[in-house]
Formats: sequence, C-alpha cells, structure tokens
Amino acid sequence: MKTIRTVAFIPATPARVWAVLTDFDAYADWNPLNIRASGVARSGGKIRTTFVNPAGRPGATVTQTVTLTTFEPQRALAWSGNVPLLFHGRHHFTLTPEGEGTRLVHGEDMGGLIAMTFSEAVLREKFVPWYEAVNAALAARVARA
Repeated sequence: MKTIRTVAFIPATPARVWAVLTDFDAYADWNPLNIRASGVARSGGKIRTTFVNPAGRPGATVTQTVTLTTFEPQRALAWSGNVPLLFHGRHHFTLTPEGEGTRLVHGEDMGGLIAMTFSEAVLREKFVPWYEAVNAALAARVARA
C-alpha cells in the first residue's frame, strides 16, 4: 500500500470547509486535481470524477466513477475507486476543529500493480504537490464562500 498525507490549516469552521468539499459540481471552479465531479453527496453515493494523473504525461487525466465510502458531515469524507488488479485508491479528507479554524488531513491510500511502481520519491515529487495545491485551493475557495 502506498500512502500520501498532507496537512493544512484552514481559517474557517469545519462546516464551511465541508460545504465546499461536498459541492462536487463546483470542483471544476476551484480544484486543481479533481477537475470535474458530479454526484450526490451522501454515504454510498456515486461520484463521476475526472482527475489529473500526476504520474502521467502533462495534461493526462483519468475519468472514473468512485463511491463515497466515508461520509461523516463536518468530520470525514472519502471516496474509493478501483480498476481490478491495476489500481485501487481511497482519497480522503479529515476535518478537525482547531482554534478558530480547521485542521485538514488530506491524502490517499493506493494499491494495485500501478501503485506498486510508485517509489516514495515519485509520491513526494509528483503527487504531494498536487494534494498540497488542492489544500491551498480549498482554503481560498472557503475564504470566498
């Protein structure tokens, strides 16, 4: 299993962060990694998403239907996608109240044949910057909401 973890502080309540995270139809307006998404925000919901492939050639994207596997309002959101044998991933966000804002833990757990080819250096150099960009874009979007 390969793991990506990023942490950020967002100066807004978990409720405000949650509202942006679960407005999938608006992802195209702000999210640099998950550039399109649509679906109903509920436990077990199916979300059609197009995301940038950080390990692919520049501009490469993947479109997939994922399932919301964790849906705890204002606390935790995760979705899982699968390509049998080749890849399975669980993309997740955890929100924790902290002072006047929210501590965000954002990452992904991935496995399968494709994920096995990613070294720790590749994860740090190609993936982590995209996840950190999402964190910054999320904070900016929440500030405007």
